Amino acid sequence: MKNSIRHILLCSAALMPSQIAAQSGAVIDLDPITVYGGLLPTTLDATGATIDLLDSDDLGQGGSAVGDSLAALPGVTVSANGGLGTRAAVRVRGLDASYLGVRVDGIEVTDPSSTQTSFNFGTLTSGTLDRITLVKGTQSAIYGSDAIAGMIDVQSWRPDADGVSGRASLEYGSFNTRTATGSVGFRDARAELAFSLSRVTTDGFSARDSDDEDDGFAQTSANLFAAYQLTDALRVGVSGLWSDGTSEFDRSSSNSSGDTVEERSGLRAFAEFASGAWLHEVSLSGFRSDRYDAGGYTKEFIGERLKAAYLGRVTLSPMAELAFGLDWTEERAALDGSDFDASNAAAFGEVKLAPRDDLEISATLRYDDYSDFDGAFSGRAALAWRATGATTVRSSFGTGYRAPSLYERFGPYAGTDLESETSRSFDLGVEQQIGQAGTLRATAFYIEIDNLIQYDFASGGYAQVPGTTVSKGVELSAAYPVSDRLSLSGNYTYTLAETDGDRLTRVPRHELSLSADLEVTDRVSTGLTVTRVADILDGFGMPTPLDDYTLVDLTARYDLSDRTQAYATVRNLTDEEYETVRGYNTSERALYVGIRTDF
Repeated sequence: MKNSIRHILLCSAALMPSQIAAQSGAVIDLDPITVYGGLLPTTLDATGATIDLLDSDDLGQGGSAVGDSLAALPGVTVSANGGLGTRAAVRVRGLDASYLGVRVDGIEVTDPSSTQTSFNFGTLTSGTLDRITLVKGTQSAIYGSDAIAGMIDVQSWRPDADGVSGRASLEYGSFNTRTATGSVGFRDARAELAFSLSRVTTDGFSARDSDDEDDGFAQTSANLFAAYQLTDALRVGVSGLWSDGTSEFDRSSSNSSGDTVEERSGLRAFAEFASGAWLHEVSLSGFRSDRYDAGGYTKEFIGERLKAAYLGRVTLSPMAELAFGLDWTEERAALDGSDFDASNAAAFGEVKLAPRDDLEISATLRYDDYSDFDGAFSGRAALAWRATGATTVRSSFGTGYRAPSLYERFGPYAGTDLESETSRSFDLGVEQQIGQAGTLRATAFYIEIDNLIQYDFASGGYAQVPGTTVSKGVELSAAYPVSDRLSLSGNYTYTLAETDGDRLTRVPRHELSLSADLEVTDRVSTGLTVTRVADILDGFGMPTPLDDYTLVDLTARYDLSDRTQAYATVRNLTDEEYETVRGYNTSERALYVGIRTDF
């Protein structure tokens, strides 16, 4: 159920209370949602970046797989090599996971040992998570390499009230899928503490369509966040993540014996302190991913990242803010004991101007000095203009790059003389309020990449692809409350991604989603979502079309009390047979029931 689209659009409307009040004659007191579309904080209605949000309700309704929740957003598609726990790639505006930065509680979690530095969303489950922010468009000037398509920022559960609080949930469903999650925390004027633990197991279904042996998945994950205000000027804290799981998969069409054991761990310590007009933050973080496949050509993949960073912010005047920072990162990949590493040092700065109440402009510049490549500049500019009380125009332009991964450079299929990919990105959007809570949004985007790196079957290794890769399209979304009990929402994305006329694989040209949410009574609510995906190519050498498909999801919820909710979800209600990757199965009709309580 894609309630997330309605939430995102209504957030944008809710962040303009003065305009709404002017139209209705009512006084509306709503807190703005703070986001980071750059190095400096802003509000969702003022940023020039295209930002989408998923809250805990959206994640819960999306099921255990976070990728399914992300797929509800305009411009986002997911392709998976089977069910929960198998390899799943998130694509944003036609570009795959190697162009997407991912952070969990400030810790960068893309795997330096993967073939192209990326994150596997197939093993990220929603139980311990509270909010996901997706910033679209090239973000290299802010986050460095691997953020050409955007950045996904994940936040684990946090207490939302002073004192002791928590959340617990249980779910059971098709394929003998069982999920249990518990979170507990404490908050007061100086301290914040949160700990979450989740366990997911499923018998699954066959990953490939060549056999009927179930491919299961089991994983335990935990998140920790703690912060303390030592003095009025100094706050210190730490965040951590850990997961340990086993995923079964079909190694080939004639061998169904594959399984991968993967452990992820990360830790970040930070200190925030004020000095005069400046606010400073220093941090040190580490991340490690350890994957083992006993029957693979490469059996063990160990990826490690160590990062130190400084960021300072200052308000120069009511109309101007400035940020400046430095960071240093070292990445290491160990492939069956063969170690490779690289490091990077960067300096960056951003200025944000608000010359008028209805206009915000920001500009960001970054310089990266790689240990094995020439230094590179990247930049980004964005603006948001409130043309009228109900109309906002947003635009951003950015340059970016993707350095070759350690695997592409040193792995068993390493390329020779690889250079960094370079990119240019532009988007232009208009958002229109309709009444107090209805919203229309249209965004056109264009991204081009030179020196694209892909596996070359002719040479048997990674190589630069001649020509320029272009991904362009339009995202349309809308939400409208028909009444106090019925709301409608939907989105449509058109994407054309190609290199010199050859389309990129696994990128739908058309994706349409329509949702209806109905409060049947004060305690009972339902949601229906219909998704249509069309015109996808897949395969190597000579890609051929995958079948178009239509999915229907149905959710029903019952409030047992103000803090406890029971729910049931039917996914793929019509039992549609479809593929997102050729030769790999997707879920048949599936039923999940659960209960969640806050305390």
